[in-house]
Amino acid sequence: MARRKKIYEGKAKIMYEGPEPGTLVQYFKDDATAFNAEKRATIEGKGVLNNRLSEFFMTGLNAIGVPTHFIKRLNMREQLIRQVEIIPLEVIVRNFAAGSMAKRLGMEEGTALPRPIVEFSYKDDALGDPLVPEEYIIAFGWASQQDLDDIVALALRVNDFVSGVMFGVGIKLVDFKIEIGRIWDGEFVRLVVADEISPDSCRLWDIETGQKLDKDVFRRDLGNLTDAYTEVARRLGVLPTNVTHTTKPTLIN
Repeated sequence: MARRKKIYEGKAKIMYEGPEPGTLVQYFKDDATAFNAEKRATIEGKGVLNNRLSEFFMTGLNAIGVPTHFIKRLNMREQLIRQVEIIPLEVIVRNFAAGSMAKRLGMEEGTALPRPIVEFSYKDDALGDPLVPEEYIIAFGWASQQDLDDIVALALRVNDFVSGVMFGVGIKLVDFKIEIGRIWDGEFVRLVVADEISPDSCRLWDIETGQKLDKDVFRRDLGNLTDAYTEVARRLGVLPTNVTHTTKPTLIN
């Protein structure tokens, strides 16, 4: 197998140089982290499931005109994506109070919000990804006011799509986070949804039972994380048929 140049390695993914200029290969690892990587584990099969689930959502978004960095899935663990300039923000959309928001405001988890709320946090693990107001974002040049307006519009369209799909299979989309990237075409800049959309980046609760089907299973020691992700994939009809939890990745350094 040809060796590839590693561009970046994060907590859950590795980026390799792509086959053509302006592309990258995104590899999904089995690593799971929580609390800014203070808690770590290797969860067999997690990367395979997240690859398939992110493909499902990115393909669906592309089909309805929401631009993403996704081009195609290459194999069980890799995607071909467009290389983008990542805006250093996590864009969080909340439909129900949960996690840090519930703790911050003293709200009961699961409380329905009057409307979807979009928050921004600054991407820096060492700082704990702190929430930042729009004034900071504009003042420090991370994004312009027009960028922020476009980002909010993109995030709400993602919310409409993903929450609708999840509702159809009996799952409540409590909240999620996405990243946004810039693609340059000469002087023209396009904003696209980047990173991934998977149970790693969403809170997903069974509508009937309230069972958690996302990374909170790992954060809160609520059971087997792969089983939770497998249930989401099964309901969406994207469960890989030729993989087991013991499938091992072949990592290229």
